[in-house]
Amino acid sequence: MAEQTTTIVIFGASGDLTTKKLAPALADLYAKGRLAPEVQIVGVARSEMNAQEFSASFYDGFGPAAHFPPAPETWQDFSRRIHCCYGDVLAPDGLDGLERTLAAVESPDKPANRLYYLALAPSLFAPAALAMGRAGYQQENGCWRRLVVEKPFGIDLNTAMELNRVIHSVFAEHQVYRIDHYLGKETVQNLLVFRFANAIFEPLWSRNYIDNIQITVAESVSIADRAAYYDNAGVLRDMFQSHLLQLLAVVAMEPPSTFEADTLRNEKVKVLESVRRIPSQDAAACVVQGQYDGYLDEPGVPPGSRTPTYAALRLDVDNWRWQGVPFYLRSGKALTNKRTEVLIQFRRPPHLIFPQGPSGDITSNTLSICLQPNEGVHLEFQAKAPDSTLDLRPVNLEFNYEDSFGGQEIPDAYERLLLDALNGDASLFIRSDEIEQSWSIIDPLIHGLSQPPTRPPEIYDPGTEGPYAADDFLARDGRAWLGKCIGG
Repeated sequence: MAEQTTTIVIFGASGDLTTKKLAPALADLYAKGRLAPEVQIVGVARSEMNAQEFSASFYDGFGPAAHFPPAPETWQDFSRRIHCCYGDVLAPDGLDGLERTLAAVESPDKPANRLYYLALAPSLFAPAALAMGRAGYQQENGCWRRLVVEKPFGIDLNTAMELNRVIHSVFAEHQVYRIDHYLGKETVQNLLVFRFANAIFEPLWSRNYIDNIQITVAESVSIADRAAYYDNAGVLRDMFQSHLLQLLAVVAMEPPSTFEADTLRNEKVKVLESVRRIPSQDAAACVVQGQYDGYLDEPGVPPGSRTPTYAALRLDVDNWRWQGVPFYLRSGKALTNKRTEVLIQFRRPPHLIFPQGPSGDITSNTLSICLQPNEGVHLEFQAKAPDSTLDLRPVNLEFNYEDSFGGQEIPDAYERLLLDALNGDASLFIRSDEIEQSWSIIDPLIHGLSQPPTRPPEIYDPGTEGPYAADDFLARDGRAWLGKCIGG
């Protein structure tokens, strides 16, 4: 077979996702020598965008790996790979311009692999897949064809299943790469290494030693100009169905037999299947909702909106490893700082033989995995204070990326995920059954919270940790929210 080439086709070339994430990620991959020499990049846009405008986003995206600005010869070599054309997936002949561009950049003597990236509005995912099907873009003929689909993947279980049905009518499941950028973060991947490459932790990773697990995704920013999307989504659709449930699955999964895509994803699906479903009628008692003060004043938010910008909930995983261990999940906008943290609180010793000090207690051991912005791992345990009889103090054993790897740059998640998609590694992408399992967990909660007489979300002040009811929510279990990661 003749030497193969690869073409990356980005639908939505003029959008924010392309200019802020995809273009910088591809520029950095090129600067690090990780893009094959024959790779071509084709942007498809409904706007009248020319190649020079499209190229500008790549030039501006060169990061530290390229010592910005890139050398003239570096930019000249990279820019010749960048092409742009008009395209509209809703029009009958909307891909004619793309067809002509592909014919021009792909040599008839060299079979061309293709990676299609849907950096489009979610409402266009299905029409784009059908348009590509009519054009035969899914046909491999000795070369691979892969489709990358962004979140949100549906707005509930029914729409997710319908979108899966439409995409599968054109592309086979092995060709579809559903992306959740949280899974591309270095520290999420390091969580797998932490568990399965270190024999000292995995034996403790169960109900026998762990009291509870807390997963926090906090954002310091408000919704800004995203009201058109956010007020229809809310925090449960925006964060819980995707990011938080994916983190739960990675934390709670059983060790896979091999580090291969299907084996890894099989274990994640098993966890999601084991999550106890909360009936709609119980949602109000099992979920705390909040809305930051000033949300109703944001441009585009309708008067009296009850859309939550904060939520906290408890989930239980009904299997042998996790029976009885609560998983507390929380996320919100306009909070104290930006951070993503997985905190494991271990059980207290069954019998305390040491004096317990004025408080009459000692704190439980905690293991905190900080995913952003100060990536690292913190283990808190008890130690005796020097020059004391038996004065016990909590101390930290810490690892952070910046110190341990000499300040080496942590690449953006999209850089890793784009490279994996090009290499055909679907380990960090989401399979269709994962998507449907996630929605089956969140759907009843959204439905139940929308029904009268559910109370409106509690108002909380921007710059705080969220509504007071979230603290009461854990207090009724005899627990409290904990956080060891320093936010940004």
